[in-house]
Amino acid sequence: MTSTGTPRPATPLLVSTPADLRSATTALLDDARTRRGAGAGHPSLGLVPTMGGLHEGHATLARTARGADDVVVVSIFVNPLQFGDQADLDRYPRTLDDDLLLLGACGVDVVFAPSVEDMYPGGEPLVRLSAGRMGEVLEGAARPGHFDGMLTVVAKLLNLGLPGTAADYRAYFGEKDAQQLALIRRMVLDLNVPVRIEGVPIVRDADGLALSSRNRFLGADERRAALVLSRVLGDLRARARGGAPLDLEAARAEITAEGGVDLDYLEIVDPSSFAPVGDRGTRPASALAVVAARVGAVRLIDNAFLPPVG
Repeated sequence: MTSTGTPRPATPLLVSTPADLRSATTALLDDARTRRGAGAGHPSLGLVPTMGGLHEGHATLARTARGADDVVVVSIFVNPLQFGDQADLDRYPRTLDDDLLLLGACGVDVVFAPSVEDMYPGGEPLVRLSAGRMGEVLEGAARPGHFDGMLTVVAKLLNLGLPGTAADYRAYFGEKDAQQLALIRRMVLDLNVPVRIEGVPIVRDADGLALSSRNRFLGADERRAALVLSRVLGDLRARARGGAPLDLEAARAEITAEGGVDLDYLEIVDPSSFAPVGDRGTRPASALAVVAARVGAVRLIDNAFLPPVG
């Protein structure tokens, strides 16, 4: 149900071309404006960009948009520009039928699932966005070019989703991909993109593992080993809350001691710039502990906000 009481279809409308997306959202926004009545303000459109392989974390994004917006669009597009390894691109889960069922249960109105040709009609783009220095550290260092490809496709999706009629416009991203979220917020600020970026908190399984489309590739023993990431982050958060020194070296040692876990990085950064802020002394109020590791063949990331010292 919408806030105006109109029943939602059990299955979202599936479109694949930018023209059909614009046509569908314009009609839905016009209908929402009519239901609102004169003087009730503009309707709103919420966009949730995804690469598919959806799980409860994505469902939380969709439900958050559904609770805030008159019209909800979820995009599903496995962006080749974000993959440096063809095997990784080929392996990425593509589960459109299951994704549609999940999104229907969340009340999503439209699913935009373009082909590569729909998204890049001129072939591989010759002009791309650059993530700059902020995109060269941590995840950017581990995956060169990843953030350039991500920003390029997100900019396209934000542009394609731009309401064709007067409406408020929001886009929703998970806080698990913290560096991605920071870069998108900076892109929107730097390029004056007329959209409000909403971050949605990390969703975790009962055992504490952050939800990821890649978790399905973990064996039982690998999954148990992967829990060291959320455990260490929780310990760092507790130490920060109690005013104790964080001791990143000890935290890193705990991860590397876990069999089957190959630590890439564990750092504390400013979440708006991803500049390092250290693990002792005064930290900004929004300090973030970020971690990445390979568990078997699966690369996992996680993070936790840390309260300030003093």
